[in-house]
Amino acid sequence: MSTLLIAMAAMATVSLAACTTAYGPQGLRSGASIDEVTASLGKPTARYPRGGGERVEYARGPYGKHTYMLDFDTQGRLLKWEQVLTEPRFDALRLGTSREDLLFTLGHPSEAKPLPHQSRILWSYRYEGPFCKWFQVGLDGTGQVVDTGYGPDPLCDDYQTSISAK
Repeated sequence: MSTLLIAMAAMATVSLAACTTAYGPQGLRSGASIDEVTASLGKPTARYPRGGGERVEYARGPYGKHTYMLDFDTQGRLLKWEQVLTEPRFDALRLGTSREDLLFTLGHPSEAKPLPHQSRILWSYRYEGPFCKWFQVGLDGTGQVVDTGYGPDPLCDDYQTSISAK
């Protein structure tokens, strides 16, 4: 085996060892403690109180297409987890939903953009699907959902343009 191959194998091993946090909660067992989850997944994106327990958000990439919500009981033990950036969950969102309930349900958006002429803010959620769309939520000045819909994800246009240029 050449010295170059040995060096490359050693660098790959060191690189893999440095990646200690998991991407998602698929390997976690029910009943895992919040400390075990944090050791596996790293620091959460957000934490939300939930009836004596807690909901913990892990927003993931690439481009924020996955957000995992993990629910813990009052003793800090994992009850369940789910990937929440899905069309059925988007479609269940109702007008009048508060900003706090939106965060609890879907987590933080991929992008937030002020719309000053409408006195609104537009939250956009990227998600994994067969088409290059994202889900958008319009919030009014009081933080209430006033509009929802799907639209083309501008990153896909950038990606398509870069492929066409090659």
